[in-house]
Amino acid sequence: MSATGITPALREALAAATRARRLLLASDYDGCVSPIVSRPEDAVPNPASIVALEKAAALPDTEVAVVSGRELAVLADLSGLTAPVTLVGSHGSEFDTGFVVEVTDAKRALLARIVDELRSIAARFPGSTVETKPAAAVLHVRNADPADAGAALDAARSGPGSWEGVHSTAGKAVLELAVIETSKGHALDILRERLGCDVVIYLGDDVTDEKAFAHLRPDAGDVGIKVGEGETAAAHRVADTDDVASVLDFVATRRADALGAESPQG
Repeated sequence: MSATGITPALREALAAATRARRLLLASDYDGCVSPIVSRPEDAVPNPASIVALEKAAALPDTEVAVVSGRELAVLADLSGLTAPVTLVGSHGSEFDTGFVVEVTDAKRALLARIVDELRSIAARFPGSTVETKPAAAVLHVRNADPADAGAALDAARSGPGSWEGVHSTAGKAVLELAVIETSKGHALDILRERLGCDVVIYLGDDVTDEKAFAHLRPDAGDVGIKVGEGETAAAHRVADTDDVASVLDFVATRRADALGAESPQG
């Protein structure tokens, strides 16, 4: 695959990162590995990105992770990715070992109240839907009329989003209300330490990915890549999911070269 969409500056940064002692290549799922779609359950991954992620994960001293806002089980089902790729769900709080923070009975009771209230809000604004997760509920308004979408989000923010013990995370046409604190930035810290990686490459497209970019260490060679438009703390940017596939393939290929390893075949 050609490196379409990769600027010379990004190419140079990625090439340097692929020479790390131990490399972590990580990405968001929706808007990066998979295009954004109207129905969340239809988010099929770009096959080229899956091939590239699996190629990179098969290399020595190379860790690969997908960090998503989705429930871990749903992320695994949609992506089709398995070990050695590491999957992290619920905006960085849900690992294969469980949640970073315990979901107590009290938190589950609070979540039930949130779900009820969000469903009541969604019923008032056509096109709005509610997604439930083990530790959060999400109001989706992508398919609502713009005026209804704004009103629904406002109602959720000023209603259950203002309750004690509720953690709000805004995204593109969504608002997630969680009963535990979540952060993709903390997830990267955990992965870096747990996997012993000294350099991290991270791709993200949403507001929630800014927490991940904020935890990168550019002075140590980390590379942050914003996908699409919008303000960002990332040093680099690509346009879309096809460019993401190009970046992932570039990293997998250059990492194999740096290690003197034969690039695995997809």
